[in-house]
Amino acid sequence: MTTEQTYRQYAIEEYIVHAEPFYVPVKDEIDLFQAAYNEKIPVLLKGPTGCGKTRFIEYMAFKLSHPVTVIRGAKESGDDGNLQGRPLVTVACHEDLTASDLVGRYLLEGDSTRWIDGPLTRAVKAGAICYLDEIVEARKDTTVLIHPLTDHRRILPVEKLGQIVEARDGFLLVISYNPGYQSALKDLKHSTRQRFMAVEFGYPPRDLETKIIAHESQVSEAIATDLAKLGEKVRHLKEHGLAEGVSTRLLIYAGRLIHEGIAARRACQVAIVWALTDDHDVQRSIEEVVSSIVE
Repeated sequence: MTTEQTYRQYAIEEYIVHAEPFYVPVKDEIDLFQAAYNEKIPVLLKGPTGCGKTRFIEYMAFKLSHPVTVIRGAKESGDDGNLQGRPLVTVACHEDLTASDLVGRYLLEGDSTRWIDGPLTRAVKAGAICYLDEIVEARKDTTVLIHPLTDHRRILPVEKLGQIVEARDGFLLVISYNPGYQSALKDLKHSTRQRFMAVEFGYPPRDLETKIIAHESQVSEAIATDLAKLGEKVRHLKEHGLAEGVSTRLLIYAGRLIHEGIAARRACQVAIVWALTDDHDVQRSIEEVVSSIVE
């Protein structure tokens, strides 16, 4: 009995954004990223949760697409034109992320050991865009290893193999973090920060956010406008105990629930109010805002 494969699986350095992601530019971030890519300048994206940093990277990976050749051992693929685009390697950083997780390690295989490249090494070899998401979550001794990739050298030392890998043409290192979570323990080292060009992201203005919500959730413009207005109002509650304002992502979730027939206030309660905080007083404050805007 055979089971039909219902999913797609890629080697991490071969993942390409095939369909153009929907992205609405707020300022000149597209031109800035294009210039940085052309000049091989590493990029730091900073901004609050759910403001579009990851979508922006996917959009730029698509816009920068052109034929590439990925090396598998001694064999090259892509010459036939089937593999198109700029590969995008994404790593979600966390406190247990080690240098070996990024660069590679030896793995036991039977009675022998085999070296396995990590995602950063594979991105360097493939000439991919490597996106380290929420870089401050990683250990500081881990982030130091990216330094040789962020200056004129563009090399990755692989100490366990006694090798140095030169970044292939097209490789770009991009990192992101949320300044709202900054603390003495979780902040970028100055020696790391000053190796990147920084692009600041924020929540889009109401008219653009309305457009985004309407497109992504397929609700009417009137509902999208109400949700964008709600987001604007809730973000003002940051001064009254709310740790972080509501993200565009959560507003889209609310819109999608409404699109599926969930009552607007209930959709906002589960997608926005309860998702943002467990503090009952703050929840009541947000629900008052919801009641004043959403019918």
